[in-house]
Parts: sequence; C-alpha cells; structure tokens
Amino acid sequence: MLYIIGLGLNKEGITQEGLSAIGKCAKIYLEGYTVDFPYLVEELEKIIGKKIVKLVREDVEGDKLVREAGKEDIALLVYGSPLFATTHTSLIMDAKKAGIETRIIYSASIFDALAETGLQLYKFGKITSMPAWKKNFTPDSFLDIVKENASIKAHSLILTDIGLSLKDALSQLEISAKNKKMKIENIIVCSQMGTKTRKILYDTLDNLKKKDVNLPFCLILASDMHFLEKEALESASKSMR
Repeated sequence: MLYIIGLGLNKEGITQEGLSAIGKCAKIYLEGYTVDFPYLVEELEKIIGKKIVKLVREDVEGDKLVREAGKEDIALLVYGSPLFATTHTSLIMDAKKAGIETRIIYSASIFDALAETGLQLYKFGKITSMPAWKKNFTPDSFLDIVKENASIKAHSLILTDIGLSLKDALSQLEISAKNKKMKIENIIVCSQMGTKTRKILYDTLDNLKKKDVNLPFCLILASDMHFLEKEALESASKSMR
C-alpha cells in the first residue's frame, strides 16, 4: 500500500486518519522540494513518533516509491493537501499499473487558509506559480494567467518558488508587469498561513518592498472586490502587521 498523506499547514495539521495510516507504515517519506516548511522536520517526527526520510524530486518521480510499496506499506507526506499544488498523478498512475493500492488522505491546503484574508474563494480564477529567476531564466508567463483572471474579474493566487524571498518575488513581479504593460497596484502577501506566526499584508508594491516575511508565502492580486471583501481584508491586514 502507498499512502499519500497531507500534512496541513502546521506541524499539528495532520489528521487523525493520517496518523493512523502512518502507524501502519514501515517507512515514512517526505516530499520536501516544492515548499519551504514553516517548521522543522524534527518537530514533525516527534508528533508522528517515527523517523522521516526527506526525498528529492528524482526519488518521487522515479520508481523508488512504487517498488517499495510493492513490498510493504509506505507513506509519502506532502505539505498542505497532497493533491493541491503537486498532483503526483504520475506516481498514482504508476502504482495502479503495478497493481499497488494507493490511498490519499487529505488535510488543509493554502487555499483553505486564504479565506482568512476576507476574499471570497469562489471569486478566485486559475492558480499560477512564480519560479525563482536565474541568470538566463526569467519567465513571466505567470502574469498571463493573472491577465486572464482579471478579464473575468477573478482574483489571482500566485504561488512562489521554494527559497524565493519576498524582496525578490516583488522585484520579479514588478519587472514582469512592466514587460507585460500591466499596472500593479495593491498586493496581498500571505505568510505562514495556518500557523501562529501567520501574516496578511495588504499594501502597494513599493511599501511591501520594505517588509519582510517568513517562508512560505504567496501573493494575491485581487480583482474587483466587493465592499465586504475589502473591509475584511483591510481588517485582517491591520490585525496581523
């Protein structure tokens, strides 16, 4: 059996169902290459009572987990909800082709926590991701999704790459907006949502450049807001500065 288990948004976010499944498993693996965790792996080990082995992308996307699941019950732990930002569809399909049973155990995702901003979740459009730029790699196509969402007055959630700082993310956003001839006004920054240290910032790009937040974080570009959304957002932002 291969269990794919969501961890939720904090070290105590795993469900009772998830803990019960972990108790049956011979090996516990962690997918740790798609998000910056807001806690230490050692803290999670104390909660689940078992040793965790952190995997790199090649281990998850290769045949390692499928081979091992054919011999004994194993678990792959994923931050948030296991099929939200990273679907692991190929892993599930490979397991099925090999005749190995899989079980998905869900938990809270970042999208659940975004309701705390006051924005109405059904008004969000397609979700997009901002990769960390490198010397010869400066993609700005994530803003094409933002444009598409804005055309139907939908809010845009931008997930940021692992290790990307707020300062760099805002710089990439500013440059990309200029390239796309887009006007970026107020931005929402959500940091470590679901934890006691969560922050919701709502301000101009220039003002946010002076701020610093802990990883992980995401950006939201809101489209037309209902007055209740704006009132709730401003209230949430003021209470978490």
